[in-house]
Amino acid sequence: MTTELGRLIARRIALTGPISLADFMAEALSHPRLGYYRHALPVGAAGDFTTAPEISQMFGELLGAWLAERWLAMGRPPGVRLVELGPGRGTLMADALRATRGVAGFHAALDLHLVEINPPLQALQRTALGDFKPTWHARFDDVPNGPMLLVANEFFDALPVRQFEKTQRGWVERMVGLEPDGETLRLALAPGVTPYASLLPDAPAGAQAEISEAGRAIAAAIGARLRRDSGWALIVDYGYDHGGLGASLQAVRGHRGTDILDRPGETDLSAHVDFAALAEATGMPTFGPAGQGDFLRRLGIMQRAETLKSRANAAQRSAVDAALARLIAPDQMGTLFRVMAVGDDRSAAPVGFSDTPSDTT
Repeated sequence: MTTELGRLIARRIALTGPISLADFMAEALSHPRLGYYRHALPVGAAGDFTTAPEISQMFGELLGAWLAERWLAMGRPPGVRLVELGPGRGTLMADALRATRGVAGFHAALDLHLVEINPPLQALQRTALGDFKPTWHARFDDVPNGPMLLVANEFFDALPVRQFEKTQRGWVERMVGLEPDGETLRLALAPGVTPYASLLPDAPAGAQAEISEAGRAIAAAIGARLRRDSGWALIVDYGYDHGGLGASLQAVRGHRGTDILDRPGETDLSAHVDFAALAEATGMPTFGPAGQGDFLRRLGIMQRAETLKSRANAAQRSAVDAALARLIAPDQMGTLFRVMAVGDDRSAAPVGFSDTPSDTT
């Protein structure tokens, strides 16, 4: 079975020829009327995936503490844009703001901006964050100028990627075309060598690789904003520290994996984040990436868990332990998920990272 959006994509391909996987992802996720992120409620048990803020309040609380510490390190600016890219149900930001109520002057300085294209999620965010009078934007570029604190949790993994395969004639892009029936989508290799070959590593025939132009563009925009107006950004996502070989694009529907071309507009698509590419694109000093488990430990998640358990019954203590393990255990989210900070180099090094800044300018 296909979908209305699948039929529209098939019609486009029939008229103009095969499209890149990046173009397919952009349509499947962000089509103005039928895209997955335009209408779905993807987060939570009833959706297609669960994010760290939905697992435990500790995640948002600690990220809130990190943001407040960065505000203090910036010299307590009286006006700062607090920006979240892809805020989901608003859970992370609600927990972050609740946990920082005691930081004198912090909330008064904040101007909350949410980058979100999904109307159902915007409604949930309005319920969770209405007291802070957020402003919504379809694009990061629409956020007003000014000093900025930004958080992006599981945002970059949903941005379109191009995929490539190394053949005997060189790197070739993987495209979305049509089966002979003219209706069913299929993957096929482009006939010629890709112009992106210079960006890809040397590799044997059969190797695969991915590039996210959209991710690099947004990282560059974040870096430019921080360079001009000052501030910090925190990026949390699953991926790898240094770009390499492999194809990671995956599809999930109802918490189960499926084919990436299956039911466009009703299926979540995501790919591993190349943090080295993002860091380079920012053109700014970066910290990390660190494993999410190590980062949260350095921010005090063990102590926060003990505090929550001290006021809990047996069932609640067990739930805290389970959530803690899911967030920090190496075989769960602790290692696969990476955390990177991008700074304006005008304030002290951020907490949560044991390495020294890597200046990419």
